[in-house]
Order: sequence, then C-alpha cells, then structure tokens
Amino acid sequence: MRWSVGIEAEVGRVLTREQVVELADAVAASGGVASGIGTSRYGARLIVQADSRDEAVARATDEFTAAAAKAGLPPGPVVRTEAVSEDEDAEDAEL
Repeated sequence: MRWSVGIEAEVGRVLTREQVVELADAVAASGGVASGIGTSRYGARLIVQADSRDEAVARATDEFTAAAAKAGLPPGPVVRTEAVSEDEDAEDAEL
C-alpha cells in the first residue's frame, strides 16, 4: 500500500532558502516535497510503500534522514510525523 508521510525535524536555527532547496532536490527521488524556508524546522512529505502505518513512518524517516544528510542539513530530532494511506485518502475524498 502507498502512504503519504509528513516528517519535520527541529534544528534550532532559521533555515535558508538554499538549504531547503537542497532538501527538496534530495527528496524528489522519493516523490517528495520539502518545506522549512525561514523557520527552525525542515520537513518533507514522502510517498512510500508499506504494509502498516508504523512501517511507512519508519521507511519515510530513513529516507528523510538520508536526504537531510545529503542536503547538508544539521541533524535534528524528528518532532512531527503523520501518515495517510491511499485507502484513507480515498475515504476522505468520498465524504
């Protein structure tokens, strides 16, 4: 099943546009988009294949951590995660 997973990490300093663009480039291979320009958090929304919510969050966190390192971002604790499956998203669309 496909999952859309949002993740944010706290770095304690304001991020530049260039830093977030580097993260966006790094997560693009995973169908991801990045956020965080002008804030002390950077984040991404990634698309992953997984059998459960926990597995989706774990896979996305691994990809997110690798992308952040590739982008040269300082490691920060993950402060937020959310995951929505394709099935859940389809149910919400029907309402």
